Amino acid sequence: MRGPVRRGVTILLLLLGGLFAASFLAGRLGVFSGTTFPLTQEKVAVLHVTGVLEDAAAFLEEFETFKERGDVKAIVVRIESPGGTIVPAQEIFEEIWKLRGSKPVVASLGNVAASGGYYVACAAEEIVANRGSITGSIGVITVFQNYRELLDKVGWKTQVMKSGQYKDLGDPTRDMTPEEMRIEQQVLDNIHQQFIHDVALGRDRKVEEIVPLADGRMFTGEQALQAGLVDRLGNLQDTIDRAAELGGIRGKPTVIYPEAKRSGILDFVFQEFQSRLRWQWPDLWSRLRPVLLHAPFLP
Repeated sequence: MRGPVRRGVTILLLLLGGLFAASFLAGRLGVFSGTTFPLTQEKVAVLHVTGVLEDAAAFLEEFETFKERGDVKAIVVRIESPGGTIVPAQEIFEEIWKLRGSKPVVASLGNVAASGGYYVACAAEEIVANRGSITGSIGVITVFQNYRELLDKVGWKTQVMKSGQYKDLGDPTRDMTPEEMRIEQQVLDNIHQQFIHDVALGRDRKVEEIVPLADGRMFTGEQALQAGLVDRLGNLQDTIDRAAELGGIRGKPTVIYPEAKRSGILDFVFQEFQSRLRWQWPDLWSRLRPVLLHAPFLP
């Protein structure tokens, strides 16, 4: 093996070993995930529900990790979401609800925690909203587009073949029949009833008390407090302090977050190394590239 190549391999192995060790220690000590040393200190974990709710898998994985950790005494769920589809909201609600009585979960409402965002919050033992948080919107909506008149003008026609009378319900190329509208309304009403039921369950209220508030209207944090939809006003730090209190933590709590998914210093170092290797030792790079791109322990 030629001298430059041998030196390149040696440098590569040393760097990979250093990166592996740094990655391992960072993961164990939480250097890049917000966890602070020592590992036995009692903590409050902060998880985020953000954006349109379409899939709950990532949140549930993080939630499962923190609910099993003995050093995590309470969890704060920070919500910045206008809602989304019903199932992700229900899946998150149900997992948080299962933890009731064993580990406190407190919801913190950000700018918007409405519809499905508020649905999620209701599973928490307490809900803390900022004064101007937009929340509530307890309702269900679906929109069907109708392009029939437009398609008629351009001479576009469709031919539908179906195995059931209502299989093409909502076809945008034609008007819905009264019976189809009735069926769709029944579906929406049923989902709405599920929503109301879970809000009443989470807020420890009677369904009859929630129904007048469940017409789709939005509330500010102040209005929601008056209506009994949240427990208190405060910011994220206030919520963390309250969660620590409920979790029996004395003094200022240690706060941890899920492992960051964004690029960190290890990513930067590794990418810089790849760049130098590519330009200074192109032959070696061509041989090692498949290995580097599939190394499981690297960023």
